Amino acid sequence: MDRERVLSWTKAERLGLADFLDDLEGTDWEAPSLCTGWTVHDVVAHLTLSTRTTLPGMVKGMVRARGDWERMEFDAARRRAADFGPAELIAQFRETAASARRAPLSAPLDPLVDVLVHGRDIARPLGRVRPTPQEQTVASLEHVLASPFYGARKRLRGVRLVATDANWSRGVGQDEVRGPAGDLLLLATGRAAGLAGVSGLGAERLGRVL
Repeated sequence: MDRERVLSWTKAERLGLADFLDDLEGTDWEAPSLCTGWTVHDVVAHLTLSTRTTLPGMVKGMVRARGDWERMEFDAARRRAADFGPAELIAQFRETAASARRAPLSAPLDPLVDVLVHGRDIARPLGRVRPTPQEQTVASLEHVLASPFYGARKRLRGVRLVATDANWSRGVGQDEVRGPAGDLLLLATGRAAGLAGVSGLGAERLGRVL
């Protein structure tokens, strides 16, 4: 995958999400997101860290979190959310929308996955719709399924994913899950909310593990 193309996609999605965030009301920012224990404010704070995390900072955070990656990410997001209000975070997010910087150890497609998935993490609990572009979502799905970071291989073992809004399918087995690529991406990254938009024998199976 061409890195300039991925960066262009990521920039467009970041700017689109920033525009979406502009329309949120004050109470929306304290609403729970799809990330368990994270508010919308926390998720947006996390997104601004994608271009600001350094290797020394990550190592320090891991030490503080005693090696727990998810705890490290949560703590960093909560600290940033405490330091900056919604308008400041949106401005920071826009400011680095075109930045090629990414967190240590991450791949070029990870920032795109981040903004696509977290955009839905924010929008869906608020009862809002944030469409996911087809080509970018399919590329993100391919990356998530191939990367060991997301745990999708284990989660989706024996499940065949079939997109109903794109010419795309992956996996083998009789347990098929059919639905929009955006919902399949939510499932691949461990979000049970993706089950609402899919069907098939595999959906019931995934419902027991998500």
